[in-house]
Amino acid sequence: MCQVGEDYAEPASEEPPPRQPGREQKCVKCKEGLPVVVIRAGDAFCRDCFKAFYIHKFRAVLGKNRLIFPGEKVLLAWSGGPSSSSMVWQVLEGLSRESAKRLRFVPGIVCIDEGAACGLSPEARAKALAEMKLILQTVGFPWHVVALEEVFDLPPSVLRCFAQEPVGTEGAYKAAVDSFLQQQHVLGAEGAGDSPSLAQGEEQLSWPCTQDPQNPQSPDRPPTAAQTEALSRLFDSVKTLTAKEELLQALRTHLILHVARTHGYSKVMTGDSCTRLAIKLMTSLALGRGAFLAWDTGFSDERHGDVVVVRPMREHTLKEVAFYNHLFAVPSVFTPALDTKAPEKASIHRLMEAFMLRLQDQFPSTVSTVYRTSEKLVKAPRDGCAAGPPGPRCLLCMCALDIDTAGAALLSQGGPPSPRHRAAVLRLPCEHEGLALPGPPAALHLGRGPAPQPEGLHRAADPGVPG
Repeated sequence: MCQVGEDYAEPASEEPPPRQPGREQKCVKCKEGLPVVVIRAGDAFCRDCFKAFYIHKFRAVLGKNRLIFPGEKVLLAWSGGPSSSSMVWQVLEGLSRESAKRLRFVPGIVCIDEGAACGLSPEARAKALAEMKLILQTVGFPWHVVALEEVFDLPPSVLRCFAQEPVGTEGAYKAAVDSFLQQQHVLGAEGAGDSPSLAQGEEQLSWPCTQDPQNPQSPDRPPTAAQTEALSRLFDSVKTLTAKEELLQALRTHLILHVARTHGYSKVMTGDSCTRLAIKLMTSLALGRGAFLAWDTGFSDERHGDVVVVRPMREHTLKEVAFYNHLFAVPSVFTPALDTKAPEKASIHRLMEAFMLRLQDQFPSTVSTVYRTSEKLVKAPRDGCAAGPPGPRCLLCMCALDIDTAGAALLSQGGPPSPRHRAAVLRLPCEHEGLALPGPPAALHLGRGPAPQPEGLHRAADPGVPG
């Protein structure tokens, strides 16, 4: 029978307290080393295994897609940030003689100075450029530093999509590898009797002396005051931060592609990480660019024709990039961006980034789930556009315009509108970044007079409008 004051509490447990994670835990890969990095719950790596895991991810993405051929010139788009710096270091290590499977392409680096668009003072821009050039000289690749103000000097050809399509079939890749190995063997046989070794021959084949890293072909000309003022006026005329970020991305892309075409690069590598691509996918959906997600977030982007943009860092999360840069002393340069110190709701980009990172903190599989969804997107042409000639494209993002048949015929002819096509109505393709219009898709009427109503649609009842 229960008694008053009787203690019914369970006796105290004499078991030892739970061990702290990481003290006695071993590496999940080698089962021997002490872990220094915990990527996910239960995935603890030692220093050496984490480096091998990180490098394997980078090499596996390149080997799986097989778009970069041996001896091909590849331009690395470096912003100084963590992801692009890690990408440059992966290429640098992959080209070293100590690498097990050496990369066989010829790299170059391009850096865009965006200080004028971000409101930096000339002193701050000069300091950031000095830090960047010091790192570029340490890397030793041919490099090009281009100011964003040079967009005003770009030729009109940058707004034209070249029809040349890159060859990326399996047979072409194998043929290119066989040809490269044959040239390598011949070069090594010719230098076998001399002092240079086969490794030296490989180095000469992979590093043609087209540029001096300290004196690149493109002269280091500072932008003029008039150009800087014109760029500042351009960005001041854009009212929202969302539109400014999209405008900066478009101008940056045009500059990088112009540098690639000028110096003979057929591929451009960007440092977009898995986390950044997941945020970009959700942002593009919010901006109305759902039709072009496969190009904006996929491994390769062939919309420009002669130059293909590839994203080899798309398997690495920002957490992995940060750990790798910290453990192996990968240098980077911090430069303020347009959204630096901006509030969370200042732009769609900032809002979506905060939303995704907060959700990732609560549910660790958020970024990977969104990223895996983007991998399933297919670059399928629109109905009726696969067999016909390429139609008009957007001048900002170079994506195909979604227009009516009459409008496409009118734009392709290039002349004055005929009476048959005077009333052609063009639907805006995608509510482009910063140019989104409220309400239903707007209609652009070509010609004079009121625009006729499309067939099958009836005018809404209006007491003030007859008929």
